[in-house]
Amino acid sequence: MNRSTLTLLTGATALAAIPALAQQDTTFTRGERNTDLAPVEDSQFRAELVSSGIETEHETVVGGLVHPWGIEVLPGDGGYLVTEREGRLRHVSEDGTLSEPIEGLPEVDAREQGGLLDVALGPDFAEDRMIFWTYAKPVEGGVVTAAAKGRLNEDMTALSGVTDIFVQEPAVDAPMHFGSRILFDGEGHAFVTTGEHFTQENRQLAQDLDTTFGKVVRINLDGSAPEDNPFVGDENAIDTIWSYGHRNIQGALMMDGELWTIEHGPKGGDELNLTEAGKNYGWPVISYGEQYSGNPVGSGDAQQEGMEQPDYFWDPVIAPAGMLAYDGEMFADWQGDLLISSLYPGGIVRLEIADGTVTAEERLARDLGRVRDIAVDQDGSLLVVTDFEDGQLLRISTAGQS
Repeated sequence: MNRSTLTLLTGATALAAIPALAQQDTTFTRGERNTDLAPVEDSQFRAELVSSGIETEHETVVGGLVHPWGIEVLPGDGGYLVTEREGRLRHVSEDGTLSEPIEGLPEVDAREQGGLLDVALGPDFAEDRMIFWTYAKPVEGGVVTAAAKGRLNEDMTALSGVTDIFVQEPAVDAPMHFGSRILFDGEGHAFVTTGEHFTQENRQLAQDLDTTFGKVVRINLDGSAPEDNPFVGDENAIDTIWSYGHRNIQGALMMDGELWTIEHGPKGGDELNLTEAGKNYGWPVISYGEQYSGNPVGSGDAQQEGMEQPDYFWDPVIAPAGMLAYDGEMFADWQGDLLISSLYPGGIVRLEIADGTVTAEERLARDLGRVRDIAVDQDGSLLVVTDFEDGQLLRISTAGQS
């Protein structure tokens, strides 16, 4: 697809205000690499930078959110669910009315990167009003990534029947790298992504099949392990593990029946992966990045026998968080493209993909700073939450549509 010049908004406005328009800085260039590790295939790295030529505007739906992490769109005109990392789940109406915290959530460990994280509607929400979420769970010995479910009442003020369906093991006192996305495959399974809790010691556990550090886990909706998981029957492995060798997966989606994940690298080396059953994605043995100290990661190599190559990687990083495949009507030229929220340098990264290969990349809305999660509303507009002490839920629309 041919792309031309893009215009985006700068500065958030209230819903009732007239959105301001500003020309995007089209001089964006990628910075210098941290490593000189060459990709196996040219298509893994630095696809052509393009511009969409789409005039957009953004406006504030609601502000005053404290480090919002996850957003989910409710059916019809039901509004939105938003998590705040400190442990609050909020309902936001379409007109921007912010609810009091929804009652019934479990205790969270809100230190550092921990707290209340992702939120998702269950696959049968219209019938059972079940929602799912992930969080940093305080347990004996420290903290773990956990996933839970509960029934949201009709007036969206409280949860009932709250039950954990996944609890990471083992517990450690390292409140970093929790993962932590939850999504469904439409066949009765949930995928939960985890991190490896950052430290030099903990990261080694991403390669161990007797822990759920640095893994994607696949579970039935009651938390049990599906019989066709890749390590079922292996006495040396946890049977909920789907894939391993991950650093910190904060974005995931199902596309054409396949699981795609995006994870934070260290200094360089963020990765987009088609994430398949039983495969080893290399961390912390191989990476296209380096440690924050400047020392090599693991073996110092980016390729090794028996370890998967990323489908695409970034150096320097985009610090990826939420990710979706666009399927709305408002941005028709973006159908099927991946939209990724970026914490650093910020904004949204758009990828064009053909036959599983990234063919073009665009940087959007960089003036928004730390974008933690992204969703598509009923009308095809984009919803994003910004990860600040005074965070916002923002709507991005084509010009004249707000």
